[in-house]
Amino acid sequence: MLDENLDPIYKRQLIESNPNFVVWKIGEPNVPPLSTLDPEILCWCEEHNFVLVTNNRKSMPVHLAEHIERGGHVPGIFILGTKLSIGENINQLIFIAEASFDNEYQDQIVYLPKI
Repeated sequence: MLDENLDPIYKRQLIESNPNFVVWKIGEPNVPPLSTLDPEILCWCEEHNFVLVTNNRKSMPVHLAEHIERGGHVPGIFILGTKLSIGENINQLIFIAEASFDNEYQDQIVYLPKI
């Protein structure tokens, strides 16, 4: 799940790199609408087993801690690297998606660059 504030190129490039990737962006049909609050997005990601890709460094750690405290879980949250280009962030996400095992990042926030 891509946060609504991310450039649409993230979705295009991720799907072009691997057509088997399922990539949705906040605001698309059948996913949380634009302006959905972060706690609700985390609940949606948990229910539908989607990792979240965001650039929200400030409040996302607080929201994740509260979500876990309430007994919730998420498959993982990836926060884009501020010093990486869009292409470098995308390459990091592709590598992680292709090299990770199930639940490897459960209830974690990973700040890119990871590798």
